[in-house]
Amino acid sequence: MLEFQHVSKTFKNQEVLHDINMEIHDGEFVVLIGPSGCGKTTSLKMINRLIAPSKGQILLNGSDIRNEDVIRLRRNMGYVIQQTGLFPHMNIEDNMEVIAKLEHVEQAQRRARTRELMEMVGLDYAEFSQRYPQELSGGQQQRVGVARAFALDPAIILMDEPFSAVDPISRRQLQDELIAIQKKLEKTIVFVTHDIQEAVKIADKICLLNNGEIMQYDTPENIIKNPKNDFVRKFVNG
Repeated sequence: MLEFQHVSKTFKNQEVLHDINMEIHDGEFVVLIGPSGCGKTTSLKMINRLIAPSKGQILLNGSDIRNEDVIRLRRNMGYVIQQTGLFPHMNIEDNMEVIAKLEHVEQAQRRARTRELMEMVGLDYAEFSQRYPQELSGGQQQRVGVARAFALDPAIILMDEPFSAVDPISRRQLQDELIAIQKKLEKTIVFVTHDIQEAVKIADKICLLNNGEIMQYDTPENIIKNPKNDFVRKFVNG
């Protein structure tokens, strides 16, 4: 379980997160959402220590993540970003296996895992594994980015607006595939988006932020049917 306990963050005397308290249980799909500058990406990046809290602590299975080796912590978390983060000089197979090689996973095991994950996101291994990122569409590149996040079978997957740069049809397909993967693998997923429709479609729980504070942390159904305040009501209704 991930726990935010009284977490605040200040950049240059400006508080961008204020007293965040939140529990994310194992296997939950949690979406962080809110207007630009609300603190959702800052919150996400705190989980793998790309950003450190100014106050409070983040616990992983009861232990403060500041006490973890940062490299080990990050390698035990998948991370997917909007720009895919694929290396243009590497083919898809090599992109998929970057972290596994650093962890000295044997080649046969790496290849089997790459094949499995590519098929899981709808990319035929024989057709795509030797291609380079620029030879794939935006949606295909993002599929590789998603698959790569699962390469070392991490318990937690962090996703920062991963589908916002792809076309609407690809975006819906990627959402459907991610939901199917989540049901199959039961990973803890923390996903940042600015799109309430996307959040409602994919999330078990939604954390709606504004001005660095949690407005409501609840199921999609409760956020839609029982908004806690006018901000939540207006945000949900567009």
